[in-house]
Amino acid sequence: MRRKKNEREEENLLPDTQLENDELEKAAHRSFCAVLKQMFSIQADSASHKEIRERLLSGGRITGTNMVVMICAILIASVGLNTGSTAVIIGAMLISPLMGTILAMAYGTASADYKMLKHYGTGFAFQILCSLAASTIFFLLSPVKEPTSELIARTAPSFFDVIIASAGGIAGIVGQTNKDKANNIIPGVAIATALMPPLCTCGYAIANLNLEMLIGAAYLFLINVYFIYASACSVLAILDIPMIREVTYAQKRRFHFKMARNTIIVVLPCILLAFGIHLN
Repeated sequence: MRRKKNEREEENLLPDTQLENDELEKAAHRSFCAVLKQMFSIQADSASHKEIRERLLSGGRITGTNMVVMICAILIASVGLNTGSTAVIIGAMLISPLMGTILAMAYGTASADYKMLKHYGTGFAFQILCSLAASTIFFLLSPVKEPTSELIARTAPSFFDVIIASAGGIAGIVGQTNKDKANNIIPGVAIATALMPPLCTCGYAIANLNLEMLIGAAYLFLINVYFIYASACSVLAILDIPMIREVTYAQKRRFHFKMARNTIIVVLPCILLAFGIHLN
């Protein structure tokens, strides 16, 4: 009789014990998620919104020092591509100010400051035109007309370039918004994303009337620019950059739809190209 009573008591305790174990598991899960969130949080190490704004807008200036440096970067990249010198091309990528302009455009988008976005977008278009003009003139005057391996390498974009540009854009904007200004993120991003070489390759293609090379290099440049911009916009949204005007839910939905549509349009040729190569 006593044995049956003890068994009933143990059965009554089982639900309580199970409930306790479930609570412990949930607490452990919450703790693990909290640790992961803290490890990958970018808000904790970010600079103030005012400092972020000053850094990004300063780096995206279209006049003065940045324009002089850009012309130098164009000439260095063109020489490196024309002679097949990887070291010279890397030097041009390191000093190119194009990344700063793209990040400034992303800030204008994230802060809903469309006047700022238009200003830096116009400036970026001017930088592209200057780069194309300078590189085209260089390659017209250059005695070396045969395309080097470095030039050819900038005419065959793939889906890997999408991944590189996206990761580079995230790393670049995180580096620019970090409390610690003295970091080596931006130089690494400049080398990885390689904005200047495909643009100079476009100049070579124009100078030598090579339409196929022009399309390939221009598409690679578009991939790099768009995915750096889109990634930077996403990170700035996570950092909750203050907006200068009220944005309605419907406007946010339209913006997200446009970004998704543009992303598909930009990446689709890569996917089709990869699929075609696989079939061959």
